Amino acid sequence: MEYSLFDFLSLIGSLGLFLYGMKIMSEALQKVAGNKMRAILSAMTSNRFFGIFTGFLVTAMIQSSSATTVMVVSFVNAGLITLKESIGVIMGANIGTTITGWVITIFGFKVKISAYSLPLIGLGLPFIFSKSGSKRSYGELLIGFALLFLGLEFLKQSVPNIQGNPELLSFLHRYTDHGLATTLLFLVIGTCLTIIVQSSSATMALTFVMCNEGWIEFNQAAAMILGENIGTTITANIAAAVGNLSAKRAARIHLIFNLLGVLWMLFVFNQFTGLIDSLMSRNGGISPSHSPAAIPTALSIFHSSFNIINVLIFVWFTPLIQKAVEYLVPNKSKESDEEFRLKYITTGMLSTAELSLLQAKKEIQFYAKHTTKMFGFVRKMMHEEKDKKFNKQFSKVQKYEGISDNVEVEITNYLAQISQYKLSEIGRKRLRSMLKMAGDLESIADSNFNLARTVNRMREQNIKFKSSALEKLELMFNLVEEALSIMRENLQQDELAVSLDKAKLLESQINNYRNQLKSEHLDNLANKVYSYEAGIIFNDLFSECEKLADYIINVSEAIEEVAI
Repeated sequence: MEYSLFDFLSLIGSLGLFLYGMKIMSEALQKVAGNKMRAILSAMTSNRFFGIFTGFLVTAMIQSSSATTVMVVSFVNAGLITLKESIGVIMGANIGTTITGWVITIFGFKVKISAYSLPLIGLGLPFIFSKSGSKRSYGELLIGFALLFLGLEFLKQSVPNIQGNPELLSFLHRYTDHGLATTLLFLVIGTCLTIIVQSSSATMALTFVMCNEGWIEFNQAAAMILGENIGTTITANIAAAVGNLSAKRAARIHLIFNLLGVLWMLFVFNQFTGLIDSLMSRNGGISPSHSPAAIPTALSIFHSSFNIINVLIFVWFTPLIQKAVEYLVPNKSKESDEEFRLKYITTGMLSTAELSLLQAKKEIQFYAKHTTKMFGFVRKMMHEEKDKKFNKQFSKVQKYEGISDNVEVEITNYLAQISQYKLSEIGRKRLRSMLKMAGDLESIADSNFNLARTVNRMREQNIKFKSSALEKLELMFNLVEEALSIMRENLQQDELAVSLDKAKLLESQINNYRNQLKSEHLDNLANKVYSYEAGIIFNDLFSECEKLADYIINVSEAIEEVAI
């Protein structure tokens, strides 16, 4: 029997159907369990054992260790968890991913669940058209589950019949009797397959099918499983490539942990697989060495026991692993506190829209921190006598203003992306609030730049104010700085607990003081206390400060709108 291009495309299509089913099921599980996952992750502590349980639970729920590790990398990048906390979660994810193997073994090979796939799709179809988001998610879950096992059934049918292709069997047999070289070869095959399809679950399904069809023996399949453990780390490292330093380190931890696990297993590989074989063949059981039908169960035992033992060994070395990663991924850039860039949304959307909103909130808090720093640069300019230092401060404000425009666009685009997904009522309010905040923070940056340009103009025109005028400007600056501080405090709090009494009182004081200065300014011009040119500068400074304060109170009011 010839294996044609059509047959090969059928094999690829079957794998595609399996992956698509896994994707739909995983996304639906994330939607159904989104709030629970958020509660679990937000309650995470530095306890490494709790972190392991969390990683296991989340991976078991969403059926994807890659999704969990990418999520962890994103959380580390967003500052939601520390690098130390991420180690336990990554270890737990490795145990959680073994659940997929058991699901495939029990339902994919023991029970002919594909016979129920179409009825399951029929059952889930009405839910898909429901107006309720939760019901739609349950419908997607049923359909994804059905497509996954339908794809697995097609996969089993699409692989070439080994009896009709003896040359394929002889090809494989060339590489099955070389001891460690054979193990390493199939380990590399498992790694490469996982990197290509970007799913250890899909590679595992392929491995199970190959064993079931008699293509490869238990030992070679176990070596492929080890390779899949390495290959699955690539996804997180790709996600971390655009992340911050901590995100890169979290991804490297996953890679190092899995590599170390594979390394020690290679030393005891034959003994370990032999132990599983003997345990399964006891009391009249079926040995995976003699029956391909027993290999999926043996592989599931191998996969679970290997990952559990690996975690039990390395959980005691988490501080050492952390130090090793910090040494291997050093902080080359020596990032300054004055660096202004996107920090939290660089790795893209998290697993659920609600969690992505939390990440956007962290980015807005970071944005507010730097727009506040711009005002500090302006105040330094007011008192700087040396030209070099003055120009340096002005350049910083100018640079920050340009970056601020880009940051606002990125945050707005990110929020627009989140809005395409299902959000709770409070989530929709938060999203609208953040869109307003992003716009007003950009306006605060613009006002800071206007102030800096006015101070620069004052210096170019060699305008000097009397101490009484400077004191009045200093008082206005102090009021604005206090308003910025209160705004940042409000941004750090839960929206439902924010009180704007202090912010509104300060806004009223700034407005009244602006009116007082405006009245005095007209008198000062009439009495020639300062020149007309100096008067324009003086008026521009306190008027721009009042305008800046308007944008500041707008940010706080946008926070309050969430509770309305």
